[in-house]
Amino acid sequence: MNIPLTIKSQTASCCAPTKEPASSCCGSVEVPKKEMSMKETPFELNKTFPVAIIGAGPVGLAAAAHLSLAGEAFILLEKGSEVAENIKSWGQVRLFSPWQYNVDKAAKQLLLKSGWTTPEDSVLPTGQEIREVYLKPLANLPGIQPFISFNTTVVGISKKNHDKMKSASRDSAPFVLYTERNGETKRILASAVIDATGTWATPNPVHADNVWTSTEQKLADKIFYGIPNIETLKERYTGKRIAVIGGGHSAINTILELEKLEDVEITWILRKKRVEDAYGGEEKDALVARGELGSRIHTLVDEGKVKVFTPFYIEELTQTSAGIILKGEGVIGEQQLPAVDEIIANTGSRPDFSFLKEIRLSIDAAVESVEALAPLIDPNEHSCGTVRPHGELELRHPETGFYIVGMKSYGRAPTFLMATGYEQVRSVVAYLTGDLEGARKVELDLPETGVCSLDLNSNSTSNCC
Repeated sequence: MNIPLTIKSQTASCCAPTKEPASSCCGSVEVPKKEMSMKETPFELNKTFPVAIIGAGPVGLAAAAHLSLAGEAFILLEKGSEVAENIKSWGQVRLFSPWQYNVDKAAKQLLLKSGWTTPEDSVLPTGQEIREVYLKPLANLPGIQPFISFNTTVVGISKKNHDKMKSASRDSAPFVLYTERNGETKRILASAVIDATGTWATPNPVHADNVWTSTEQKLADKIFYGIPNIETLKERYTGKRIAVIGGGHSAINTILELEKLEDVEITWILRKKRVEDAYGGEEKDALVARGELGSRIHTLVDEGKVKVFTPFYIEELTQTSAGIILKGEGVIGEQQLPAVDEIIANTGSRPDFSFLKEIRLSIDAAVESVEALAPLIDPNEHSCGTVRPHGELELRHPETGFYIVGMKSYGRAPTFLMATGYEQVRSVVAYLTGDLEGARKVELDLPETGVCSLDLNSNSTSNCC
């Protein structure tokens, strides 16, 4: 997972939202065909059933806040025993973006009514602070708390008495969610569904081809996926040879924490052409905390405290008596790296659609994002870190009333911003409650950073944003 970054979308920018197709430094900006559309009739919720929200993370709770303010019935289903359990796993990590951009507007409005003390806008919170200071108080509000069901796993969603093939009267049929809680299966009927489950729980494998192998799965006790809390795992990593795989900020955070331990040997494996590409803007980065990460990792590499292999494409893992051997393709062709004791994989994540097999989805074949978002966020086409503000219209699926929001809406693209998720659910809830004007309005406010890609040292015009 990439920790949420905040990047300004400015009207004066070459990456600014445009109403007409345009050519820019960020590539051709194409407005999805359905946006240049026809008059619409407002969506009509079936008041007999609540709106079902899946996932009690920041975006799911923001959806609950907007529905609560609108006076609409909802139920929030959370697999874990607490809110934002995914954030709990990286709670020690400090975000790059300050509190100002990590609190949803509707959530803030509800919290202030309860006497909540607003955190200082300019302070950079940790994941744990996001949970304790913001998300837990939000979940405990009387307008939200009674409607959260914890330890509830959604195992399937369909339309009542309709399989995926059946079209007759489909739009008027309520959604039916099959859930499991404490070993008991229940069916919940809903007028609409907002899937905010994210992707953190479904990491990518370490192989460059992105395929899971039985060998990797058998090494599960030696591989940590995500950003480990080194402070609580000192015994596991002290005195070990550790391979950190990944070229993003999660990998950098991991290495910087590992380096504080005694007698550790760190190998950093990336797929980038140059390790310098991972340093980012350093002192030029308008997000100071992010720039400092680049500068610190740059220093460690220069001092020889981190052994770097890049580009290196892992093709095989082997457990031997000497340790784990990584084989693959490097700058000198086929190559075998020195044995390691542990692997920490910061290789990104992917969406889980397994419980949506009976829902008619529109998913991009490559990015695995909501289809209309793919041209805006595909890292193969866009070097810019900005995404044209979008909302309900771009998030639609053929299944009327069903939405994927938050990180999961971006599929495998690593550029999701927390504030973008808040804007998504604001727009979706506006549409579901009959406010077409509000649904189409753009209310995304992100800070200017001057950064469109990690490498600010490039003279490429693609970085002009």
